[in-house]
Amino acid sequence: MEREPLECRPLGREPLAYLAAALRGVGQVGLQPHLLTGALVLAGLWAAGREVGLPATLGTLVSTAAAYALGVDRGSVVLGLQGYSGCLTGIALVGSLGDHPAAYALTAVGCVLCTVLTAALTALLGPYGLPVLTAPFCLATGALLAAAPAFGRLPHPAAVTVPAPVTAPGALTCSDLWHAFFANVSQVFLVDDWHVGLIVLAGLACAGARAVLAAALGSAAGTATAWALGAPAAQVAAGLHGYNAVLVGIALGAVLLPETPWNAGYALFGAALSTGLAAALTALLAPLGGRTLTWPFVLTTWALLAAAPHLPRLRAATA
Repeated sequence: MEREPLECRPLGREPLAYLAAALRGVGQVGLQPHLLTGALVLAGLWAAGREVGLPATLGTLVSTAAAYALGVDRGSVVLGLQGYSGCLTGIALVGSLGDHPAAYALTAVGCVLCTVLTAALTALLGPYGLPVLTAPFCLATGALLAAAPAFGRLPHPAAVTVPAPVTAPGALTCSDLWHAFFANVSQVFLVDDWHVGLIVLAGLACAGARAVLAAALGSAAGTATAWALGAPAAQVAAGLHGYNAVLVGIALGAVLLPETPWNAGYALFGAALSTGLAAALTALLAPLGGRTLTWPFVLTTWALLAAAPHLPRLRAATA
């Protein structure tokens, strides 16, 4: 009897494979497709509270199930590449709209939309050799939060405040520095909790020393850049200026470029660049009610990856 093609097999026959793919999807938020990484990250999100852990879990499960149902390439599903945007979308929508049934319904819609957007962006960016990253999350979440106030049955998202000009930034204390180091990591998941950041770093360590070191250096670079630019100490300590730097550090320093001194420096440059870009995008989008989300990470990584083949030192390292 001829075996059924892998990509056509019903989801119900492989429940454990589905759960493993979803768990890897949580780990893929940090660009690491490891089961133990995903398990520890998810445990950290539940430690932050049900209002974080539940939408993260449901978002990942729904987007992964949508990918199975739509017949997406099984390899990408197994690696968790169809789940991480849904994980972030669930956290962002429920966190913005509140722990409300309508917010969870909208999350389900957003997670299916993430799967469709992932396919569309893969087709658009593939010829240029650029990864999708968290762009589906940014697009889906931004669109749904912008649309929510137009529908009376949906809770309204919290208003986005325009950042006030900073004239005299406070000095960073030792407590601010270590809190910022871990909060930068937790803010990748929109959580201001250094305990969560510590657990996420432990999960990254399970994926290898290079991944956790890249995240740590990215966090340090983001904090240093925010301090050098005069960001308010309270915002720096809360990780609001450094989470994109963590993601850029992992992407360029541990995943998308070979391990060389030149590429390590390039990753640190990208981490610092994303920190400045985050402040610029926040100031640009806030008056329009837009959310910065992880756009600085996405745009910085795309730009530096596109430039890398044309930079002799990096081209030599990549060859």
